[in-house]
Amino acid sequence: MQHLVQDFINYLTIERNLSGNTLDAYRNDLARYCQFLQAENIRRPDQIDIALIQKFISTLAEIGLAASSLARNFSSIRSFHRFLIGENIVQTNPTDLLQSPRLPAKLPKILDLSEIEAILAAIDINTNKGIRDRAIIETLYSTGVRVSELITLEMSNIFFQHNVIRVFGKGSKERIVPFGDRAKQYLKQYITAVRSLLLRHSRSGDVLFLNMRGAPLSRMGIWKIIQEYVKAAGIKKKVSPHVFRHSFATHLLEGGANLRAVQEMLGHSDISTTQIYTHLDREYLIEQHRTFHPRWR
Repeated sequence: MQHLVQDFINYLTIERNLSGNTLDAYRNDLARYCQFLQAENIRRPDQIDIALIQKFISTLAEIGLAASSLARNFSSIRSFHRFLIGENIVQTNPTDLLQSPRLPAKLPKILDLSEIEAILAAIDINTNKGIRDRAIIETLYSTGVRVSELITLEMSNIFFQHNVIRVFGKGSKERIVPFGDRAKQYLKQYITAVRSLLLRHSRSGDVLFLNMRGAPLSRMGIWKIIQEYVKAAGIKKKVSPHVFRHSFATHLLEGGANLRAVQEMLGHSDISTTQIYTHLDREYLIEQHRTFHPRWR
């Protein structure tokens, strides 16, 4: 299937004379599509049907890809199948009976990289609270964990030597998630300079993130921390902890990361239904994160 995608890209380059950025978007979108088809054990374009394309778009939506990106992915797939018909490779286009995903009046909240940088820059890291808060937001964006997973993260599940954390998600499912060097820097600073002080008057045990009284932070506590710096950064969007999870997934996928790797990092429920793959190797996940996450270094 990948050689057909390359033929299509060559066609767009030579006959359509598209810009480099547009070609990159087509290339990334169709690379994800091919990864998905391979996982579904699809080897020929004539095996692709409407249900399969709907499942692919649903998979991207469940990961958290923005509606505008979903529409662009669908457009790329439709154009690819039209090309296959024009080349007499297939006789039908399964996208002809499908409508492009409609853009809702209010798009899902995704922060762009400049907004994330502005939020981080609003934190005063000359205070103990600021050091803790920087570590929290860096961790949210670097790992894409749910807020429930963040507040239950324990010291024993952070492995600095490998740049990974062990997360227990929905249904107590365990997964390994990489984090970048920026998050590592602030996590270490928080643990050594701040958490040890907070623990003096606390019995919080192994829980990583504590409030300023030494107790484990709650969901509402994380929400309030985020609101403080979103407001300070002058960002008008409504930003919840889950927005960082969506931004994490979107930025990785838009940068070219493997769809399967992003699903694995998110602890996506569809993983158990994908029979052809076992869990991806930890080193592969780390490499995908290192290569495609905007704040690895």
